[in-house]
Amino acid sequence: MALPQAKLDATQARIAQLEMPEGAAWSNAARQDAASRLRAMGLPGPRDEYWRFTRPDALNAPEAPSAAVLDAEVPPLFDDIDRLRIVFRDGEFDAMASDDLSLENLEIERLSDATSKDIHWAKDLYGVLETRGQTPVARPFAAMNTAFATDGVVLRATGKVSKPVSLVYLHENTESDAILHFVIRVEEGADLTVLESGPAAARFNKCMEVEIADRAAFHHVRAQGRDHERLAVTHLFARLGEESTFKSLTLTVNGRLTRNEAVVEVTGDNAIAHIAGAAVGDGDFHHDDTVFITHDAINCESRQVFKKVLRNGAVGAFQGKILVKAGAQKTDGYQISQALLLDEDAQFLAKPELEIYADDVACSHGSTSGAIDEEALFYLRSRGVPSAEAQDLLTLAFLAEAIEEIEDETIADDILSRLEGWLQRHRSA
Repeated sequence: MALPQAKLDATQARIAQLEMPEGAAWSNAARQDAASRLRAMGLPGPRDEYWRFTRPDALNAPEAPSAAVLDAEVPPLFDDIDRLRIVFRDGEFDAMASDDLSLENLEIERLSDATSKDIHWAKDLYGVLETRGQTPVARPFAAMNTAFATDGVVLRATGKVSKPVSLVYLHENTESDAILHFVIRVEEGADLTVLESGPAAARFNKCMEVEIADRAAFHHVRAQGRDHERLAVTHLFARLGEESTFKSLTLTVNGRLTRNEAVVEVTGDNAIAHIAGAAVGDGDFHHDDTVFITHDAINCESRQVFKKVLRNGAVGAFQGKILVKAGAQKTDGYQISQALLLDEDAQFLAKPELEIYADDVACSHGSTSGAIDEEALFYLRSRGVPSAEAQDLLTLAFLAEAIEEIEDETIADDILSRLEGWLQRHRSA
C-alpha cells in the first residue's frame, strides 16, 4: 500500500538530512534493508495507533529543534560507583573522556570498527532484533537508527563482568542530533550490568539490541534527565535464552518529549524478564513508555512496572502488551501502570493489553491514576511532618515498586537520592 503523500514527504525530508555510514558488506546490507523498510513504513503520524498519545512532529522534523544546555546542579549520576565509563559527546565517542576499554570477561569495540570487519559476531545481531521487533507494530525510528546510526559500541560478555559498563551521554551543542546504536551479547552463563546516564543531545535517537544466552543475566539501569528541552526516542530490543534473566529500569526526571520503546522476546524456558520505569514530570513534560513482551517458551516470568508522578500540565503515557503464544504454558505475566497526579492539570493516558493463546497461564494487568492519599498525608502531618516533605515521602513511596526492580542496592540508593533531590528542588521552585 502506498504511503499517504504527507507521510511520504516527511519521510523523504528526514532521510535527506542523513548520511549512511559505510562498512563491511554485511553491515551495508543491514543498513540498506533498514532504510528500505523505513521508506516503506514511513515516519509515524498522529493517526498511527501506537502514536495516538504522543505527537511525533518534533521527532519527524528534518532538523533538530534547539535545546538549551543546563549547568549541572548535582554531581553526575553513578559517580560513586566503580564502573567503566564510555563517554559520548553530542553523539560522538570521546576517547579522551572515556576509560580504557578493557575489562575481564568483556569485549568492547566501537560500532564503526565492528561493522567494518568482514567477520564479526555482531553480524548475527546488528539490525536483527530490531527487524524482528517491527512485527506486528511498525517502529520507524528504530529502522532509521539501524540505517543511519553514526556511532555506538558493541559489547560481548563471556563471563561475569566485575563492574558495570557506564554509557555517559554529554550534551554541549544546542543543535545536536545524535543517532547511536548498541549491540550487546551476553554469552552462556555470563553476567553484565549496563548503566546509562546523561541528556545526550538536543534530539536523541538510540537503539540497543541485546541477546542474552542460556543461564546468562543482563541488568540495565538508565537515567534520563538534566536538560529539559531535549527530545528523545529510544528502543531496547532483547531476546532471552533458557533460564536467562533480563532486568531493566529507566528513571526520567526531565525532558520535553521522551518516547521509550521496549520489545522483549522470551524464547527460552524458565526465563525471567522484568522491565520498569519511574518518571517525574513538571510542566512542559511528555513521557511515553511503550512496551511489548512476547512469551514463546514454557514456565517464564515477566513483569512490567511503570510509575509516573505528574504535575503542572505534565503528560504521561503507557502502552504495554503481553503476548503469550500457543505452547507458552505456565507463563506468569504481570503488568501495572500507575500515575500520581499532583494537580488537576496533569494527565495520564494508558493502553494495557493482554493477548493469550495458551491455557495454563497467570497473567494480569492494571492501570490507575489518582491524587495523593489524603489520609496518609494527614497521618504524616499529624506527626509533625511539614506538608511539602510529607508529599515528597508519599511520592517516593509510590515510586518504590519500580525502584525495587534494581538488584544492586548501591545503584538503587543512588537513584532514590537523586529522586529525592529532584523533588526538593522542584518543591522550592
